[in-house]
Amino acid sequence: MLNIGKNIENGKAEFILEGRIDTTTAPSMDEALKASLDGVSDLVLDFSGVEYISSAGLRVLLGAQKIMKKQGAMKLIGVNDDTMGILEVTGFLDILTVEPAAEAQEEVQETEEPASDERETEIDEQQ
Repeated sequence: MLNIGKNIENGKAEFILEGRIDTTTAPSMDEALKASLDGVSDLVLDFSGVEYISSAGLRVLLGAQKIMKKQGAMKLIGVNDDTMGILEVTGFLDILTVEPAAEAQEEVQETEEPASDERETEIDEQQ
């Protein structure tokens, strides 16, 4: 089951998705997107409630991306670790703008940010 909430205002469309995007639910998502994209220059898909996405769901994302590339921008937000893994393995991270869920962002920042004494060492080496 997939619940689709949407808010369209001033050329910006936000879709709040909850549930599974699979062969059963992808057609309704595709229909909802295509019916709403005329005049939209900024599309945001909130994935914070998405539990799973199949290849049928990926095809819907690809179709929406092709439309939005011509008329504006598309971004996925709140993407959980499992869905992020699927997007990475399939190469969709290379073609979509994706923001991970807050928990995943914090983990990435912790692993990318050097410890404070490492930063001091880098500064001292530059002087």
